[in-house]
Amino acid sequence: MQPYLFPYIGYWQLVNSVDEFVIMEDLNYIKQGFINRNYILVHGEAHRFTMELHGASQNKLINEIDIGNNREKIIKTIEVTYSNAPYSTDVFPLIKYIMQYPENNLARFISNSIEQISDYLGINTTIIRSSDIKRNHQLKAQDMVLDICKQLHTTCYINSIGGQKLYSKDIFKEHGLELFFIKTNSVEYKQFNNAFVPNLSIIDVMMFNSKVALKDMLNKYVLI
Repeated sequence: MQPYLFPYIGYWQLVNSVDEFVIMEDLNYIKQGFINRNYILVHGEAHRFTMELHGASQNKLINEIDIGNNREKIIKTIEVTYSNAPYSTDVFPLIKYIMQYPENNLARFISNSIEQISDYLGINTTIIRSSDIKRNHQLKAQDMVLDICKQLHTTCYINSIGGQKLYSKDIFKEHGLELFFIKTNSVEYKQFNNAFVPNLSIIDVMMFNSKVALKDMLNKYVLI
C-alpha cells in the first residue's frame, strides 16, 4: 500500500491482518490523494488538513519529495479540535511527537508515523519499505505485486477492497498465491454529541476510543 497520512481505520485493519506490510514509497506521487492529507472532525463536520510539500509532482516518486513548513499549524488545529475528546491526554502527545519527527522526507516521515501508530494500536506486523526490496522496477500493477510477493517468499496477498478491479485471483493462483480483499465492516463510535461522521483519519478514531475498543475495531472486517 502507498504511505498515507494518518489513514482511516480500514488501512490499519489491513496492516493488522498481515505478517508483513509493504509501504510502497517508490511509486509516483498522486496529487489530490491521501498521501499528505486527511480529514478530522471540526465543529461536527469533516475538515480536511493538508501537509505542505516542496516540489510535489506526479513525475516524482513519493520518496523523492520533502515536507513543507505547516506542521505546527496542523498540530495546533488537532490540539484545539480534540482538547475535550476522552482520550486526548493519551493520543495528542503521540500525534505531536509524530508531527515533530525530525525528518523532512515525505516517505520516511509517513513510514515513521505508521510504525508509531501501529505500536499504539498494538499491531505487531513487520513494516517493510518497498525501496528496500530488490525487485524489478520495470514491472507495473499486478506484475509488480506478484514480483514483490516472490521476493518476500509469501504465499498469501491481501489488498484493500478497491483492488478487486486490479488483481485476479486466478492469476495469483497460477503463481501459487492466495489473494484476498479486505472489506471493512461498519465502524461507528460516539464523537462528542454530534451525528457520527464516518471515514475520518485514525486520529479521530483514537481520540474517542480506548485501546480495548480500538483492538476490537481492527478486527471488524471480512476477507473476500
